Amino acid sequence: MEKVIAKSRWYRLIPIAFITYSLAYLDRANFGFGAASGMASDLHITPSMSSLLGSLFFLGYFFFQVPGAIYAENRSAKKLIFWSLIFWGGLAMATGIISNLNLLIVIRFMLGVVESAVMPSMLLFLSRWFTKAERSRANTFLILGNPATILWMSVLSGYLIKAVGWRWMFILEGLPAIIWAFFWWRLVADKPKDAKWLTASEQQDLEEQLQLEQEGIKPVKNYAEAFKSKIVILLSLQYALWSIGVYGFVMWLPSIINAAPNMNIVKTGWLSSVPYVLAITGMLCASYFSDKTMNRKAFVWPFLLLGAVAFYCSYLVGVNHFWISFVLLIIAGGAMYAPYGPFFAIIPEILPKNVAGGAMALINSFGALGSFAGAYVVGHLNGTTGGFGASYIFMAGSLFLSAIITIIAVKPADAKLVNKTKQIGFIKY
Repeated sequence: MEKVIAKSRWYRLIPIAFITYSLAYLDRANFGFGAASGMASDLHITPSMSSLLGSLFFLGYFFFQVPGAIYAENRSAKKLIFWSLIFWGGLAMATGIISNLNLLIVIRFMLGVVESAVMPSMLLFLSRWFTKAERSRANTFLILGNPATILWMSVLSGYLIKAVGWRWMFILEGLPAIIWAFFWWRLVADKPKDAKWLTASEQQDLEEQLQLEQEGIKPVKNYAEAFKSKIVILLSLQYALWSIGVYGFVMWLPSIINAAPNMNIVKTGWLSSVPYVLAITGMLCASYFSDKTMNRKAFVWPFLLLGAVAFYCSYLVGVNHFWISFVLLIIAGGAMYAPYGPFFAIIPEILPKNVAGGAMALINSFGALGSFAGAYVVGHLNGTTGGFGASYIFMAGSLFLSAIITIIAVKPADAKLVNKTKQIGFIKY
């Protein structure tokens, strides 16, 4: 008989994680709508400077990933995320208040610094609460905050800009993070043993299950050893290339759509949301079957390859067939998002818990470099070429290389290990 451990974890923690990451993503992605509306003319921002501002976030995001994850791993993810919520909400609101370009440069960089700890800290947080047989789904429900937020943010931002202007859009979309910080502090506990809403038996069963999974992982004594491992290096490169495609797409899709004939900011908002409907569906399906089969690799590289092909075909179709090109962009967007849950389940399953958080942070920090390149280079190519074809090629090539590296880096799941995990670790919810 399959053992059920603390079903309440799913409805107590997953909505909280989802909302927290949603707010983080809201305050980093709405810059694309500000750039597509009156922000550039009001602040006298050139196309090249707009590309730099769009990508500066990721430089700050890169430098503070690992320190933040180490703090969360050794001290408190709960406390780190609480203060991050307050500071990034304040910085996001400040974007709508300032009129000085130099201050905007500082704000974009600092926003990246403050948000840098969120993703690895949340992944680490979930790895303390969900078992191997649940982890891809748990990660997916967290990262669904990304496409789900862009879906409603795209529509809302379009209406807000039309109704009250880009400044109030930033202010009204930054405030919820500050309010939510106090809900976060009240509702979560760092570890199962600290959760008053779990019984002593549930706490013990969950801790024993997580500890049992650690027994099959080869020990790694410190972060230096983990960071030098072949798979961490390859996955860091893979995620950097993957992120070029994702963030080139996220940051500049509104501008790409807004450049179409007979387009306005409200239509741009609605059309920009469509790819994320497919993204949400793909993420849920990929994570479900990845957990069911205990196979991570097979649910990562095929989607990245599909995204590469869709971008390239969109380039071949060209600007004269907007709707065909748009459908291909929908496919590319959905395919790029689908593998997130299985991908972030890989590291906690091959590295012990004393270094897994730092390794995920390192990989995510290289993703930030890729995000910087995607946001900056795609914007630069769009501005210098006067079209979007060159950026489609750039994103397609990056995703193709990412798929190839995934095939090389991740070994197939060991059949004996899969069977053992299914026997001891499959937990219904």
